[in-house]
Amino acid sequence: MSNWIFEPIKKLDEQARDEALARQQQLTKPLGSLGRLEDIAVEIAAMQGGMPQVNTPYICIFAADHGIATSGVSAFPQEVTAQMVANFASGGAAISVLAKSLLAPFEIVNLGTVAPTDFPGVSNEFIAPGTANMLHGDAMTEAQCAQALTIGKKYLLHAKELGCELFIGGDMGIANTSAATVLASVISGESIANLTGPGTGLDDDGVQRKIEILKQVIVKHSETDIAPELLLQKMGGFEIAALVGSYIAAAQQGITILVDGFICTAAAMMAVAIAPESRAWMIFSHGSAEPGHKLMLKHLQATPVLELGMRLGEGSGAAICVPLIQLACKLHSQMATFAEAAVAGKLDAH
Repeated sequence: MSNWIFEPIKKLDEQARDEALARQQQLTKPLGSLGRLEDIAVEIAAMQGGMPQVNTPYICIFAADHGIATSGVSAFPQEVTAQMVANFASGGAAISVLAKSLLAPFEIVNLGTVAPTDFPGVSNEFIAPGTANMLHGDAMTEAQCAQALTIGKKYLLHAKELGCELFIGGDMGIANTSAATVLASVISGESIANLTGPGTGLDDDGVQRKIEILKQVIVKHSETDIAPELLLQKMGGFEIAALVGSYIAAAQQGITILVDGFICTAAAMMAVAIAPESRAWMIFSHGSAEPGHKLMLKHLQATPVLELGMRLGEGSGAAICVPLIQLACKLHSQMATFAEAAVAGKLDAH
């Protein structure tokens, strides 16, 4: 397995946090009146070690297929993964529109689709044509999992080279909610039934069938005290492992992570299980409509910035959150203090 994932995580700057909190008390507004926006600005100040700013977010979509799809856990066939990669590249997907609107560097990375994706604008980091079926054996070999983790790190480092202050990972992979669900179940201790949702649109019977199949997966890989990186190898996906690698690398490099929905939160859970201090570098963008997402956020002690009922994936919820993050930073840095504006502050209580 990749030893780099165990390297130290960068510490937050507590002096910068204290200075940001002090500044919030001096700005021309009642303390707390901007709500969560104040908290976000202070968090990012501690991450960046000074006045917070997010000028350039980086969006990277990791795509791959899953062997478990052949067991009937998804409403869509596997070839849809490659078709959606083509849609990302041609600009027709939601995340493509959002990235363009945000003027964000946008990367599409294929780690292993069943169908080929030889399209302009797609970076091929091909490991295999999808993972193996985790119902029958390990989803990945140790070498494949290590490769996927390192690919995630590679694109995070590219974001750093571009000077991006915020990293958004996105996902595409038919049946990847199944992999995310079993990973989240083992890490959190929550039941498969409580975490399983319709994914791409299963009906009630389909959801029940998915639950039974995923329970079998858990039994198949029921070793006790399994290391999280081995759990990822056994029941993860190439794109999920790449997300995990990108998140750990971001925390090591000191880059803010804006986490998307269900799949990305499962990856965040894995990253925190492997490298607990990486949690401090994560902001959770939105609450997914997938039923299990609230339980996953609870496990991470995370409160999402937005609640929009979204469940698209692709990094779309995180991208929609970016303007709010940017405004939180600008309000913090550009508002006047009471002294600067010659406005009287709050009276002391008598």
